[in-house]
This record gives sequence, structure tokens and C-alpha cells, in this order.
Amino acid sequence: MLKHSRIVGTIKSLLHFTTLYPQFCKSSTSSIIFNIKFVQQKCCPAVLLYVTSWTTTAFDNTPAQAQIIHAGQACVVKEDNISERVYTIREGDTLVLQCLVTGHPRPQVRWTKTAGSASDKFQETSVFNETLRIEKIQRLQGGRYYCKAENGVGVPAIRSIRVDVQYLDEPVLTVHQTISDVRGSFYQEKTVFLRCTVNSNPPARFIWRRGSETLSHSQDNGVDIYEPLYTQGETKVLKLKNLRPQDYASYTCQVSVRNVCGIPDKSITFALTNTTAPPSLKLSVNETLVINPGDNITIQCSLTGGDPLPRVIWSHSPSPMPRNSLIQGSNLTIWSIRVEDSGYYNCTAINNVGNPAKKTVNLLVRSMRNATFQITPDVIKESETIQLGQDLKLSCHVDAVPQEKVFYFWYKNGKLAKLSDRLVIIRNDPELPPVTSSLEIIDLRFTDYGTYLCVASFQGAPIPDLSVEVNISSETVPPTIMVPKGQSTVTVREGSRAELQCEVRGKPKPPIIWSRVDKEAPMPSGAMTVETSDGKLHLERVTREMSGTYKCQTARYNGFNIRSREALVQLNVQFPPVVEPVFQDIRQAVGRSVTLRCTMLKGSPMKVATAVWRFNGSLLTVPPAEQQDYSEYKVDSLSRETSGSYECSISNDVGVATCLFQVSGKAYNPEFYYDTPNPTRKQSKNYSYVLQWTQKEPDAVDPILSYRLDVRQMNQRDLPPKSISVRKMEKGMLQEHLLTDLKVPQSYEVRLTPITRFGTGDMATRMIHYLEPISYPNPVGNTCHFEDEKICGYTQDTIDNFDWIRQSSLTHDPKRSANTGPTMDFSGTPEGYYMFIEASAPRVKDDKARLISPMYNMTARFCVSFYYHMYGKHIGSLNLLVHVKNKQPTQALSIKGDQGNLWQQAHVPINPAGPFQIIFEGVRGTGSEGDIAIDDVTLKKGDCPRRPTAPNKAVALPGNGAVTHHKSFLCGPLLFFLYVLLR
Repeated sequence: MLKHSRIVGTIKSLLHFTTLYPQFCKSSTSSIIFNIKFVQQKCCPAVLLYVTSWTTTAFDNTPAQAQIIHAGQACVVKEDNISERVYTIREGDTLVLQCLVTGHPRPQVRWTKTAGSASDKFQETSVFNETLRIEKIQRLQGGRYYCKAENGVGVPAIRSIRVDVQYLDEPVLTVHQTISDVRGSFYQEKTVFLRCTVNSNPPARFIWRRGSETLSHSQDNGVDIYEPLYTQGETKVLKLKNLRPQDYASYTCQVSVRNVCGIPDKSITFALTNTTAPPSLKLSVNETLVINPGDNITIQCSLTGGDPLPRVIWSHSPSPMPRNSLIQGSNLTIWSIRVEDSGYYNCTAINNVGNPAKKTVNLLVRSMRNATFQITPDVIKESETIQLGQDLKLSCHVDAVPQEKVFYFWYKNGKLAKLSDRLVIIRNDPELPPVTSSLEIIDLRFTDYGTYLCVASFQGAPIPDLSVEVNISSETVPPTIMVPKGQSTVTVREGSRAELQCEVRGKPKPPIIWSRVDKEAPMPSGAMTVETSDGKLHLERVTREMSGTYKCQTARYNGFNIRSREALVQLNVQFPPVVEPVFQDIRQAVGRSVTLRCTMLKGSPMKVATAVWRFNGSLLTVPPAEQQDYSEYKVDSLSRETSGSYECSISNDVGVATCLFQVSGKAYNPEFYYDTPNPTRKQSKNYSYVLQWTQKEPDAVDPILSYRLDVRQMNQRDLPPKSISVRKMEKGMLQEHLLTDLKVPQSYEVRLTPITRFGTGDMATRMIHYLEPISYPNPVGNTCHFEDEKICGYTQDTIDNFDWIRQSSLTHDPKRSANTGPTMDFSGTPEGYYMFIEASAPRVKDDKARLISPMYNMTARFCVSFYYHMYGKHIGSLNLLVHVKNKQPTQALSIKGDQGNLWQQAHVPINPAGPFQIIFEGVRGTGSEGDIAIDDVTLKKGDCPRRPTAPNKAVALPGNGAVTHHKSFLCGPLLFFLYVLLR
């Protein structure tokens, strides 16, 4: 008998252990080593089993899991018809999304976004439970938000949620009128179209009213309401056919998004009269107006029609209105006008009837600048030099406003040129820019040599003349260009000043135009070309991006209009090396060799001039290497003496860059396991804590022999360190240690340091905070009647649509909807309280209210019993959810529809696999007669009473509620062994 009781006690204790710590039944590679003490009680021969310590070889590196929750100003979070999570928020509210992650090692989180503005990107983060917060969200920021969690184990977890930003702009009402002949010319029919347009999300509903009367489509022969084919729900047109006297009234267009997100309706009203007419305008000046700089000007824009009174707006194109301008009523005044004030000035009148009236003035401020000349030898004979007996053309041009009002005058040797059959003036040469004056000399003779002067003038305007002088003689020769000796390649250091030079010869000497050749990039100034008069290009504070080939070429103006002469200059910018790695942490087992390499990625010159190695600051001897782009150093055998900081300084005669290597045999840090709930057990004024961890990269260095454990009570001295021995360590292997005698309610800092034959490794730290555990329910006496305002520790969910209400027959609203809800609690006493959901407005279909229980820190088989009242023709559904810590809630029960005007009881079995909460979720039905109530909630250990389930109660066990014994190396045979013994 004693033997049998020992076996039964052992099995019961093993089952109790696997219930307390279900994580040991999750892996098919689990094995448990027990130190067992059998203690015979004095009162009876029963045997108790105590598990005093354990280790596990379960590989608990687990892939990342992610879940997106919201905590901002959400209007609705729903599943749409393609099972997609949609988060609805009002424009201007605050968006808050949280990515809750699990997995070991801890995953890293990154947020990204698509289907919105291209600039709406989110930077990578390494913050766990990352919160994404957008203040005053705008419509373009709607779209799909992705949370990506990865920890190097398995594939990354990617979750997404679609954010739908709701908004309703002010509507715009425009009126259009048409008059058409009907049956010849007997009478005319006047038709008015009132067009109402609005931007919104979701699409707006339109309501038309005449005065206080709501208009409907085809309510009589004179009214028609329709949506134009080319719009997408943003426009509604009210058509008044064959206008009647009663049609002259005030019309209101009301737009609504049905109070979604609390957005109120908006409206706009228009008074239609028999004088309603579109605007019309007239200007006091011509459409094109030329004035002199410094003058004052006033433009009158007069309204000649329009009812209601139009609004007048002035605008300037292509730039904003000048600061020296003033608008008074419909008149525009500009004082001391400048050249940059030129442009188109638009006067627009709007009264939302017909099309806006618009008048435009092209204001031109007289100016002249940039006088240039060109010498063109005989084109017909394809000559590039001036030769007697051939034709020659001198051209003169200025940039002017207005260009066509410029007059050109030619002088020879100070006297006005006399035109003849050999001396011809051409005003618009098709081969030259518009409004260019050319003096063509036919059959050039010696007497034609001299100085020619071209004068550009605005006749009668106070604008100074511009002139340019051209000398024609036997010395007038086309240009040649060359790079001075030794200047074809210019080498400078980054950050210094560079000068590129091209020499031009000839008479006259034209300007030099510089551009880049080998890169489609602008010059350092930002322009594609740079003009210099002396052929020198000056570059300040050169950078490596300025390296390349530059082209200098002669301009075709202020010189000969012939094929440009060109030359090339190479600019080399020397800069210090860029090396890899900047820092590298190298860990090896003791006795192994290590080769360190410092590589030059970029640099000019691209070769290592010198490489200096140091160990812990002391100079090392390294044999000189051949010309190459890297330097190496080999550590023959890693030991404590050869561990430390290695530094390689690489030079390329311009500067120095450094690679830093930290070489050691130190073990990496432990990684505390945070997914599994760590049970805290309280004994009087002490408590215990199970510390769990895996080792990061254990195979990188020598085997870990033990861990040093340091525990320090916060704001107190350190406790004596302890040593935790390790038999075997593999990547992902879960280690555990039970911390005891921790003082309630103190917090502790725990430091865990791995130790190898090399010595101590990297330390990991975590904080332990004592939380008063909520005891698991007692078998009896734990029914919640909701009589106390604290409602047994239940709380309202903060992310649902509305709340459960605690009330009694004495406190409920007497105006509550009839034919729904209970009148008293389950006990039938007026003073008794119960919890219920109110289905009246502003609630809408599928709104949810959630009531959440306290956290129960036990795992066992439980029965949830409660009474419910579901009476009314609009009843939605009552759901019971089970939320196991760090997992998604699962549905354990769903009851739908009217269940009669009585209290009924439900029993729901649950088997949570960890600390859990239960959630009562009330879902609003289609109307106000849909109140749902609950009362007398009981949570008991053990099985539920065996009774048939009503047909209209859809009962489903939670997906994660059952312990998966069949997946465990230990738990499956254990249950089978128990079954055989008990038989």
C-alpha cells in the first residue's frame, strides 16, 4: 500500500509540476532532471514530492512573433470583409500604434508605411514594444503600417494594420444657369443647376433642402437630383427645370459622413433669386502695359455684374504679389515698380454663379542688360577667318523688356554708319536670337577696317542706352585655346582651393565657358556652366565629389561666331583613407590564431603608404608590405596576454584612418528569457523568483564553466555572489536558477556573468520587481456579484468602443429603451447590481464593450460560470474570451440573438496554458433594443457540470487552452503511465 501511494504521489506531483511550469512540455527535446525527496508526514503515510532544482536541455530560442495594438484616439478598429484590420481615426487626432513582440532573443522592431505619401517613412528602431505616435494625423498619412520584428531565429514576423483617416471638408456650392429654346421660338425655358461638391472620407451623404423642405429626386416635374458620371461620390447636382416662381428660394446642401468619428454634418446655403447672375469685370488698362522702373501704377478692376456680390481676388504669376503692392477693394496699386515685378496680374471675381470672371494684365517693366556682339566670317564659303574679298557680318544683341521695342544704331569710327549696297543692316537674322541687329559687310575691303559701335536704345524712354564696340582689322583673328604646360592635371587636397586654367589667344578674346565632362552633374556653384573672362576657374573648399574632367571652351559671343575651341583639365582631389572595419569585436577560444585585416575602401591616392599597428597603445613591429590597399597582423595564439585592443593606423600621404579591433576570449552576455512568465512564490515575508536565460553565441569561445550571480537589493549593499555550475551549454539552451529569500516587497538588481577558462565574460543585468500576486480562485466562495464599486477587480478595456455599466433596479435610467434588458439582477432584489451594455444611441452596429478580469497566475482546468440576460429584438452577441499572457485572446463562448426575458446560466470549461484573464465582450446589434447583462460570475478549478448545451449557444474551446501533452517527450508517456496505474 505504501509503495502504491508513493507512486500515486509521485505521479500527482509530476502532474502538478507540469501544470505549474507548462513551458517544459512545449518542446519535443525536453528532459528534466529531478532531485527528489520523499518526506513521510506524521499524520498519515502519504508521500510528498518536492522539486528542489532542475535544469533543461530544451532549445528555447524562439522566432519573433508580433501583434499590433492601438492606444490612440481611434474611432473604430474593425475587421473588414477581407479579414483585414482597419483602424479608423479622425483627421487631426493622435495616432498611436504599438507593436507587441515575443520571441527569444528579444526581437528588434521596425515600422514602415505604404499606400500614402511617399515621404511618410519611419526610421528603423531597436526599441521593444515600439510605440508609433503621430500627432495631428493628416489624410495623406493614411495607409498600411507594417511592424517587422526579427531576432535572427526563423523568419521575421510582419504584421500590418490599415489606417483610414476620416475627414469632411466644407462643401462648395456653385450655380449654373442655361436658357434654351423650346418648340421653336414660342417660349424659353430657364434651367438652373446647383452643384454641391465636397472632399470627404468616407463618401459623404448629400441632403438638399429648399428652405426647411427636404427635396427628393423626381418629387415633381421641376426637380431632379443626380450625380455626374465623371465624379466619384463627391458631387451632387440639384437640377431645377423650367424655373417656376416657387423655385426662387434659399437652397441648402447638407453633407454628412453619418457622425463617423464624431465628425458633425456641414452645410452651405445659396439664395436663388430672379437677379442671380455670374460675375463680370472690366479693367482700366490694356491687357499689356509697359512702364518704366520706379513709376507708380494703379490698376482698377471694376465689377460690372454679378448677384450675389462677387468677391475680387488679385494674384501674380509666376511669383507671389510684390511687397510694394497694395490691394484696396478691387484696385491694385504698385509703388516704385521694379524689373522683378514684371509678370501677369490676374483679377478674378467669384460669387459661385457660373464660371469665375477673370481679367489679366501683362505688366512689362522696361529694362536692358547683357549687350553682346558676334563676328561671323563668310558663311557661304565656310570661312572661320576674316579675309578681304569675302563677306563679314557683325551682330549686336541686348536682353530687353519689351524686346521688340529696342532700336539699334551702328557707328563706324565715331560716325553713324552710311548704308549702301555693300553695307546692309539686318534686324532679324533667322540664324541669331530674335530682335538682333546685324551689320553685314559685303566684299570686305581695306577701307572697311575700323571700329564699329552698336548702340541699343528705348526711344523716348528714360532708360540708359547700352553699347558694345567691335574692332575689325588685319589683327582681328579667331581664338585658339590651350592648357598651360603642367596644368592639364591639377592635384589638390580635399578642403583646399583649386584653380583650373585655360589660355585663350586671338583678337578679340571671347569669354571662356567651363563645364563638367565625365559626370552629369552641375558645377560646384549649382549651374551647369560657369563663364570666366580670364579663362581661370576658381574652386573653393574642394571635395572628393569635384574630382573629374572639366572642359573649357570659347563662347560664340563677344568674339567669333564659329565652332567653339575646346580643351580639357583633369582635377584630382586627394582625401584621407576610408577604412573597414572601424571597430570589430573578435572573440575566439584560447590557443587559436587570429588574423586582423584593415582594408582601405576609399582614398586618393588609393594605396597604403604606411601602416602602424599598436597593441594596448604599444607599438608593434610589422614587416613592410607591398603596394596594396590593406594591412594585416596575425595573433598566433590567443591568450590573456595577447587579448586587448589592437589599432591599425593607415596613411595614404594625405591623411590617416584607424581600424580598431577588440580581441579576447571573453564569453558573450547571457540573454534573459522574457517570454515565459516567471512564477513568483511567496513564503511569509519572502518570495522566490525563477531566473531564466540562454547564452549568446556559446560556441564562439571556450565552453562556459559556470556563471557568477550577483544580487543587490535596490539602494542596499550587494549580497554575497553565488556560483552557478553548468554541465553543458549549447546555443538556445534554456538555463534556470531559483532565487530565494527575496524580501517582500523589495526590488532587486541581478547581474549574471559567464565564466570560461579565459575568465569572466560580458555581464547581463535585469531588474526584479515584486508584484503582489492575485491568487487563483478558490474552489468556493469566489462568485462576483458586482455589488462593490470595485467590481471584483474587473476593469474596462481602454481600446473598445464603449463600456459596461454597473447598475441596479434602483439606479437604472427610467427612460431606458423598453422591451429589452433585465429589470433586476439575478437575485431578484431591487438593490442587487449587475453589469450591462446600453445599446441606444450613440452606439452603432458591431460596437464592442469589453470587461476584463484580474490576472490569474495559475494554470489548471477551470470552469467559468455566469448568468446572462439577452432579451430584445436587436440583441447582438455575448462573447467570452480567454487571454493567456503574451498571447492573442481566444474565444471560448459566443451566444447570439434574443434568448428570452429571463436570466440563464452558462458553464464554460477553459484550460489556459499560463497566467490568464477572462474577457466578457458585448457586441451591439442592429438597434436600440439590444441590451445585454451579466451577473454572478464564478471561476472554479475543475470540470464544469455536465449538462446539455442549448442549441442557440455556440460554444468553442479556446485554441490555446488545452495543454499539448502529445507534443512533449515527458508529458505524453507520463499521462499514459498515470492512466495505466489508476486502472
